[in-house]
Amino acid sequence: MTDSHKLIEQTQSSEEIFNGRLLHVFLDHVRLPDGSTSTREWIKHPGASAVVPVFENGDVMLVRQFRYPVSQIFHEVPAGKIDPDENADTTAERELNEEAGLVCQQFQYIGHFYPGIGYSDEIIHIYAAWDIEAFDQQVDDDEFLLKERLPFKEAIEMVHSGEISDGKTMVSLLRTWHWWQKEGPFSIQ
Repeated sequence: MTDSHKLIEQTQSSEEIFNGRLLHVFLDHVRLPDGSTSTREWIKHPGASAVVPVFENGDVMLVRQFRYPVSQIFHEVPAGKIDPDENADTTAERELNEEAGLVCQQFQYIGHFYPGIGYSDEIIHIYAAWDIEAFDQQVDDDEFLLKERLPFKEAIEMVHSGEISDGKTMVSLLRTWHWWQKEGPFSIQ
């Protein structure tokens, strides 16, 4: 038996203090493991899927887009939030179609991670995609993306050099690279 139970905080009350299109912010009163109380502010998020599309020559497709909160352009894997009528698999396929203009015959679930555990319940599901066909992007009216195809190994080097600094992209590329080297359907150098 572990001492993990000594770490659990118990919710006493929860109040939604902001209800937006994407994010819902809560203020909770909690009982701490020592019996004292405190507050926790946190964001409820619908979850997301991220896809690393891998071509037979070993290239991957990333997208570049401007991110308003930090006023920067980022290299990113195709990704997006899970809509109410979707599961993570469906979201991955939809985002691959919309953002990268790609459709694939093969998907592999790589795993998931939590990008902001100190303030959000967001979960991001990671997928590898291959056997790819390209068509025109079908981005949302308020999305502006540029596609960029580059060697997978170069994308990994961009993570290590800091040129790729988006968290979901770094985790998705590194975990997919690791999976691919052990179990991928074709060799990538």
